[in-house]
Amino acid sequence: MKTKLFLFITAFFLQFVNAQMDDKFYFPNKITHTINLPHEEFSLKVEQDSITGVFFKKENPKATLVFFHGAGGNVTFFQKMVTPFLNANYQVIMIDFRGYGKSSGIPTHLNIAKDGQQFFNYLKNKKEIKNTKIILYGQSMGSQIATHLAKENSKDISMLILDGAFTSFTDLACSYKPEAKDMIKKYLVSPYSAKEDIKLVSVPKILIHSKEDKDIPYLQGKELLEAATEPKYFLEYSGAHINALIINPDEILNKVNEFLN
Repeated sequence: MKTKLFLFITAFFLQFVNAQMDDKFYFPNKITHTINLPHEEFSLKVEQDSITGVFFKKENPKATLVFFHGAGGNVTFFQKMVTPFLNANYQVIMIDFRGYGKSSGIPTHLNIAKDGQQFFNYLKNKKEIKNTKIILYGQSMGSQIATHLAKENSKDISMLILDGAFTSFTDLACSYKPEAKDMIKKYLVSPYSAKEDIKLVSVPKILIHSKEDKDIPYLQGKELLEAATEPKYFLEYSGAHINALIINPDEILNKVNEFLN
């Protein structure tokens, strides 16, 4: 009996060794909103799937903002977030990874990283973008891929902005289930993490976080700030998770303009 019990427990835990538990992090939504601003849609083939997004073009833009949204919704949900940049003559490109919006497939940490790099290669060579400064903006769950791409492509970007960011997938899981922290740390693998990647990002960095954030611990935002090299700036605001662009867009834009010049 003891032998059978031991084998059962061993088998149970082995299934979690090096697990990434992607389905616990991503909550894709299909299109339910309309984009009212002038835009172009694009689609890229990735393996057997396609990833899609929208491009808000500008004539002689200050820069190109590449926006990676969070765990839920899709680009139509987050269009209001980028409106301050559009009003300030930044052009914006937003992407839905696999399963989101009009994109097909199922998102995982690994395919998002792979697709993200393919997407970045595509956009930096696009004629409307290749001669502009590129800013990567990662919001909430999008902070992980934005930081990872910033590390891998520092020479091709001008700035990284992290809004409501967390340190790693593992750390986020621990914050939601602190009673299981030891087990999570042992068995849940983060294939890449913002807290490690940001150490190797040389461009200016803006980190945005609310002390009242109930979704992503404020202390994880501060930990990312400590890990980041100069130049860097931390914008603290009062309000809900990822609402800074609605509550206080001017301070964000002023700092972006300062770092770009």
